Amino acid sequence: MWTVWLVCGAVLFPGLFYTFRKLLKSRVTHWSDGDVVSVSERLVSACHASLATAAGVTVVTSCSDVMTDSHWLVNGFVVFGAPYMAYDIYAMYLTHFYTQRLRHDDGAHRSHSLQTVRSFLLKDWMLVLHHLTLLTVFLPIVLFFRRGLGDFFIGCLLTTEFSTPFISLGRILIQLDLDNSLLHRINGVIVLLSFFTCRILVFPFMYWMYARQFGIPLHRVAFTLPLHCNVGNLVILAPQVYWFILLLKKAKRLYQRQKRGTRDGDRDGKKTT
Repeated sequence: MWTVWLVCGAVLFPGLFYTFRKLLKSRVTHWSDGDVVSVSERLVSACHASLATAAGVTVVTSCSDVMTDSHWLVNGFVVFGAPYMAYDIYAMYLTHFYTQRLRHDDGAHRSHSLQTVRSFLLKDWMLVLHHLTLLTVFLPIVLFFRRGLGDFFIGCLLTTEFSTPFISLGRILIQLDLDNSLLHRINGVIVLLSFFTCRILVFPFMYWMYARQFGIPLHRVAFTLPLHCNVGNLVILAPQVYWFILLLKKAKRLYQRQKRGTRDGDRDGKKTT
């Protein structure tokens, strides 16, 4: 059965990427290769995140016992999503390659080389490490070392993808030069709220659900769990906090830029009246 899930994932995500590239290239003719690849990558990312969120919500709402209840979607979706992680590294590299080729008009960026790969790995090392960790650590743990326990918590981790479609939409709006639009500002607020709720607050929520299940105080949960469970949660949580801080800084920069633009517009208006 796992083979079917694996093949479906290996066909679906690269297939969507190829389809989006073909459609965008034929319909939006003024876009560069970098624009097409970047938006295609974001669209596939949004599709994967939507499926992951739906699977996570289904599992969480189906498990009344956070430790022993199981759901067939957990192992199935983890296997199904594994090819996406491998594909997404390649798609991110293509986006980086075409972006750099557009910015640097020299021979070093006109074709794929070890230098372009190295440049990509240096720039996006955390995302690459995140994807590889999910493939080489998270996937084997879920499939082989849990003894069928904790499907509820795996479902919670799948719901962390809820913010990804909004992040992708924000990048696409910037690509469309709509970064000063009301839609982009509203989407930015949704990104911050959904990211904080689903990628950071989800961890204390899981500990709270465990405490409620076994009737222990919340502050004692970490001391009753095996060390590797707490360490694993910290390893997953740390990059989420880092990315959330980056999102806050970006939101602050956009707000200040728009505020300056409003002031400049007011001054220009006064001069012409």
